[in-house]
Amino acid sequence: MAADQQPLREAIFSEIKARTVETDLSVPARRGDWWHFVRTIEGEQHPIYCRAPVTDPDSWTPPEVEPGVPLPGEQTYFDTNAEAAKHPFYSLGGMAIDEAGTLLAYSEDTSGDEHFTLRFKNLATGELYQESVPNLHYGIYLSPDGQRAYYFAADESWRPNRLYAHTIGTDAAEDRLLLQIDDITQWSGAWYSADRKQLVIESGGSEWNATRLLDLTDPQAEPVEIIPASRGLINYVAPFDLDGQRMLLITHNQDGPNNAVSLCTAEELLAQADAATLDLGRTVLKHEEDVKLDYYLTVTAAQILVEARISANPSVRLLSLDTVRQVREGGSAVAASSLPGPAFDDEMHAVNVVQARFEAPVFRVEYTSWLVPDRVYDIPHATGEPVLRRQTPVNDFDPSKYVAERLWAEAEDGTKVPVSMLRRAEVKPDGTNPLVIYGYGSYELSMDPALSVPSLSLLDRGIVYAVAHIRGGGELGRLWYQGGKKLNKKNTFTDFIAATDHLVASGWAAADRVAAIGGSAGGLLMGAVANLAPEKYRAIVAQVPFVDSLTTILDPELPLSAGEWEEWGNPLEDPEVYAYMKSYSPYENVRSAAYPAIAAVTSLNDTRVLYVEPAKWVPVLREHQQGGAPIVLKTEMDGGHGGASGRYEKWKDRAWDYAWAASWIGATELLS
Repeated sequence: MAADQQPLREAIFSEIKARTVETDLSVPARRGDWWHFVRTIEGEQHPIYCRAPVTDPDSWTPPEVEPGVPLPGEQTYFDTNAEAAKHPFYSLGGMAIDEAGTLLAYSEDTSGDEHFTLRFKNLATGELYQESVPNLHYGIYLSPDGQRAYYFAADESWRPNRLYAHTIGTDAAEDRLLLQIDDITQWSGAWYSADRKQLVIESGGSEWNATRLLDLTDPQAEPVEIIPASRGLINYVAPFDLDGQRMLLITHNQDGPNNAVSLCTAEELLAQADAATLDLGRTVLKHEEDVKLDYYLTVTAAQILVEARISANPSVRLLSLDTVRQVREGGSAVAASSLPGPAFDDEMHAVNVVQARFEAPVFRVEYTSWLVPDRVYDIPHATGEPVLRRQTPVNDFDPSKYVAERLWAEAEDGTKVPVSMLRRAEVKPDGTNPLVIYGYGSYELSMDPALSVPSLSLLDRGIVYAVAHIRGGGELGRLWYQGGKKLNKKNTFTDFIAATDHLVASGWAAADRVAAIGGSAGGLLMGAVANLAPEKYRAIVAQVPFVDSLTTILDPELPLSAGEWEEWGNPLEDPEVYAYMKSYSPYENVRSAAYPAIAAVTSLNDTRVLYVEPAKWVPVLREHQQGGAPIVLKTEMDGGHGGASGRYEKWKDRAWDYAWAASWIGATELLS
């Protein structure tokens, strides 16, 4: 059905490959006495993990790494390619190294079903330990002394619900169960405290969670619950020492949907077990209507890094420890928007903390925008001035040839919906252009600015590429998310159609040359808009699409079910939710219509959105198709939710998807 697109697929793949610097490396990051970095080598599918000894203990300036030239004392401690060569699919689920730098713990998935096996390696001797632990979920955590590994196991529906402690050198059957969450609506996860002395454990969902602390320095310690689920709060806790006192910074929604940050101690929380309302202590960062505080704070010995979404862009703000001390002593809360932070010129950009060792004099951020490749900056705590360490090289890319701008579409209810639009500079709003529009709109996930090398192949064919920042995402704060979930879910779909209409009405796209792409929950979006407005799209690519959503949510034994009731509602208990979901679920609402050319792309071993969903959806679409466009199912037989493994295979997948869209909207030739 798509044989005629093979030349275009090969061309797009070749363009992605040519633009990508295949032999590349990351900026070394210091951990203890070692510089850690990653090499990627031309012709190899996977990264190679390397390290080199620190020669000057007082220096935090990373060494210059060159392709093919080893650093003095450089070691390859994990060659993913060598491991992947043994299997048709290979993916790492987690990797951790103890504080001494001698023990490596890693987990691997060799089928794509996200069931991982935990393994250990002695980095001093190169010995691979014989012991292993099967059927892990994501994430590995090591005790500071490297004697124990902590991990999550999952239930039959692949919901992480049990936390275990494994003592190195023992059989997995002896692992100690530390925590088990039986509530089928709760998922569990964890993160380290800044000094790595404690593990912060959360269990819950998108509307509330419980928080526990585990002392990693005590082999016999048990998790201590400090904020129970019954409080109904979203809360994320950062333990740290302030002037010799163990304190907690708590990001929470008690004061408003965009979060505030409070300061207290674990003892103060535990003393309130019977209190009607939980007192979270003194407010450090107050709630703001137009600023969304991200949940995780990064505490260092110098200051606290606050990630906040301001004007729809992720930013980093700097909170001094002196301000925290003043609040502790009775001072007033401050606004995150008033805090200083590194400044960047591009109006639409994203900045995220990628490394901040507690003791380090610098922290590291990654910066990108729609037309700027990833940049890595080190920022000294003392000055706050970013030092550029690296910009990801991109071949045959001149940013002056492209334009990125923000448009605003008007939804059915009058809501203004942001749309990011990318194009070649010579493309004008004359009503003739082909358009590819992408959307997601679920789980409060934001589609933040980032240069996509594959998308340049679309732009170079005169295609306008747009990202619709629809409700259900998190771009404009918590209320933006809540406006596109549960009984508001249809806003996600109508926002996407409104964005499409705006691009056509403003002349940026021809009405008969529009293609849409979305994956997972964005695949549900694709199915919904295909039913609502099939005439507005010439082609659709639905990647691992959640298109039989009502059937799935009705079965608590499946992964995307009980834990998802907070996102979609519970149709088992609420007739209104059942009726609402039935009214938009793509499979349930296929009708006799002239559907666009639809490609449903899935993977056999996907445990999140089972392949049976698109496999049911495609034939019923074909039965009701009143037009002449094909509807196809493409299945990756050795892959999971993210498709095949390996960068070249992923590029081939992207080329397939883009070729399908570009062919149907008549945009196969490069601009001169």
